[in-house]
This record gives sequence, structure tokens and C-alpha cells, in this order.
Amino acid sequence: MLALPGVQLLDVSGPLDVFAEANSQLGHEAYRLVVAASEPGPIRSSSGARLMPDLIIGGDFEEAIDTLLVAGCPKAAEMPVDRVVVDWLQQRAPRARRYGSVCSGAFFLAAAGLLDGRRVTTHWAVAERLAERFPEVTVDEDAIHVSDGPLRTAAGVTAGLDLALALVEEDLGHDIAMRVASQLVMFFKRPGGQMQFSRKGEAVPAGRAALQELQRWVAANPALDHSVANLAKRIDLSPRHFSRLFRTEVGITPATWVEEARVNAARRLLEQGNEAPKQVAAHCGFADADTLRRAFARHVGITPAEYRRRFAVIVI
Repeated sequence: MLALPGVQLLDVSGPLDVFAEANSQLGHEAYRLVVAASEPGPIRSSSGARLMPDLIIGGDFEEAIDTLLVAGCPKAAEMPVDRVVVDWLQQRAPRARRYGSVCSGAFFLAAAGLLDGRRVTTHWAVAERLAERFPEVTVDEDAIHVSDGPLRTAAGVTAGLDLALALVEEDLGHDIAMRVASQLVMFFKRPGGQMQFSRKGEAVPAGRAALQELQRWVAANPALDHSVANLAKRIDLSPRHFSRLFRTEVGITPATWVEEARVNAARRLLEQGNEAPKQVAAHCGFADADTLRRAFARHVGITPAEYRRRFAVIVI
């Protein structure tokens, strides 16, 4: 496990605990766990806790690596390229049986050219930035973890445990992986993708002042009739001019924005746990519960009923 300065500690400790538990369930050491750093001394994590590495890359460590994983850092997308890290990854990753990343660790592999032509995932909050910066990489922003040839990538933070468990199943079989999941009190297969956790759609209003005011009004009144004609009339524009202006300045069509606003309103109501999907649909401007369900599944990846079960606040 390669851990760089500012690393998210759970990106390291989570997967390592899964492999360690596999060793425990087997009764012998199937995995020898090694934490590598880019420079001598303790690795200061994003939480401030410090981690002592077992080895420093670029040194005399020439032992074969079976599985090489790169842990993520909250600021990985802004970190400058470290040539020592990139050179080491380019040399060692292709020689490993498999390699990959947890969370934003994908940025370091991408900088080394190791994701080109591959399908990957990373944390939903930085998925678009990864795709924009490295156009040769296909980014699946909903997946919990992805396998593509020798490459394995995981979404944000706790998804590193899901990835490690999948690797245990690959290596040691279904029974051992199930026992590990049971002992660690984790899903064997997590239901749904990571978009159910995403808040990306809750964007700050965009465009000129009149359009921003209109977006705030729609978000505050999702149940009203927000047809293009009605929205255009509200800011004294023709429907054609309004549609063109909105798409140019906001980046999506008015209809798509309205649907996203309604889905976000539905999420908030479902999280409160007081209303059934049918009632939520009526309050958020959807024709019926089926229309809400289809729109919700497109944007969030699960049904409103499933979302309510997982995220509703239960008041006793």
C-alpha cells in the first residue's frame, strides 16, 4: 500500500484490516502487508495522525509485489506531480500481478499513465476532474469498485474495504470472503452505487443574476409547473431565447435542471422519513410515484423507497 503525505488514513487502514482478517480466518499468513512511503519518516495523514511506513520507494526494495494499491488523499486532485512517485509506479505497477487505487489515489496512477484506455472509478466528488484531466481514462462515477484487466479501483474511502474484500474473494474464495465480511460487520456486496451518497447535483445557481434567481425560485417551489414557457415568461424572455441562454450559461437544458432540482427536493423529504414516495412525488412536482421512481433511479441509482430505508432519520 503506497501512502503519500496527506493520505486519508482509512484508505490505508481499511483495506489492510480486510487482508489481515483474511489471514486470521485462514489461520496463516496469505497476505504480508507493507506500507510504502515516498520519503523517510512518519507519513502525516489528513487527520493529523501519523503512520510509520515499512519501506521507502526508490530505495533498495526489489522484492516482487503481488498487489500494489495507492491510497487516496483529500487534496490529491490539486497535488503537484511527484516524479519520484510517478517513476516508481511506472516501474513497479506493470510488474505486479495487479495494481490499483483507493479513492483519489487514482490521480497518481493516472499521472503515471497507468489508467490510459482503462475503465476506473474514484470518489464521486472528483470523478469529473479525473475524466477532464485524463481524457484517455473512462471514469465510472457510480461504481463502488471496478476491475479492468490487472487494474482495480475503488470509490471513496470506505469503498476501499469493498475492493479489498473483492480481492480476498478472488484469491481465497467466497467462503473466506464471507467470513471476513461477517467479522468486520460489512456488506459482502454493498447495495447500489456511490451516487446514492453524492451531493454533486446540489449545485450553486449558475449564470447571470436573473437565471440564478430563477433557479432558486424553482428549487424552493418544485411542485409548480416549470415548463420552458412558464420559466421564460417569469424572466420576460421568449421560450426559444430562454432555452438557448439557459443551456449556454448553466450547461444543461432547463428541463434537466428542473428534474435535478425536483430529485434533490425529493431526497430531502425522503431523508426526513415522514412521507411515502407517493406523497413525496406530489410535493416535488412529479406526476406520480412511477415518474419519481424513474427520475430518482436515473440521478441517484436506487429507488426512492430504497433511499428512504437507508437514509431516513428515525425519530423515536
